[in-house]
Amino acid sequence: MYSQIPILKVENLTVTLGNHLAVCDVSFTLQAGTNTAIVGPNGAGKSTLVQAILNLIRRSDGKVEIFGRPIERLKSLRQQLAYMPQNFIFDRSFPICVRELVGMGWVKACQTGFFPNRQYRQEKQAAITQALRRVSAYHLQNRAIGTLSGGELKRVLLAYCLVIPRQLLILDEAFAGVDVQGAADFYQLLDVLKQEENWTILQVSHDLDMVSRHCDRVICFNQTVTCYDTPNTALLPQNLLATYNPTASQAWLQNSLHNLNGKGHLHDFKL
Repeated sequence: MYSQIPILKVENLTVTLGNHLAVCDVSFTLQAGTNTAIVGPNGAGKSTLVQAILNLIRRSDGKVEIFGRPIERLKSLRQQLAYMPQNFIFDRSFPICVRELVGMGWVKACQTGFFPNRQYRQEKQAAITQALRRVSAYHLQNRAIGTLSGGELKRVLLAYCLVIPRQLLILDEAFAGVDVQGAADFYQLLDVLKQEENWTILQVSHDLDMVSRHCDRVICFNQTVTCYDTPNTALLPQNLLATYNPTASQAWLQNSLHNLNGKGHLHDFKL
């Protein structure tokens, strides 16, 4: 049974960047324990929407509530929100190992206000070990982060999110730079963690096949929401055409319709 209070509530969100209307009058809610994907063409404003939800860029209008509170007033509850950006930009020569990076997610000392003691250090190391084991990355713990592959780095960042309890996980094209098998494995891992942690997940994705298999809800988006429904409905041809048609070529349209099966799913097809 889902909580009656939405984990995330977006109302009439609008973002203008210069003279460009990037996001127009977007409204939706996420219930606890659901996995929702935002899909749409390149340049549709998906990343801008996510950043506006997180208050990383200024909204022109509208409001965002997370855990029943305005995003601006989350305070300590902010630690229950995790964000994985599309590109994790860092200096690959920087001398930090996987275990140290994951440890940066441990914020108990900041929450309690005491100076780290022996018990604190033991709890921190145990939490890091458990997080790395749960994402099958424990064997990477002493590796320099600059030596990791794209898929390995995504798992380590997920461990960073796991090192303390979270309620909401927001992923902006988390599978960019990951091969097909790596992306499939990552989706399976998210399924397991969603069940075990009761995570609510909001993700931007271009892989409609994986979205159809693993997500509970789909937001079709191109500056504004064209459809918000279950995958069986949201990924029907008419909804995809309404979302992608402004920028899609005729070849794409024909190919997409050819790949749709009777249930509205796409197989082995990415946008």
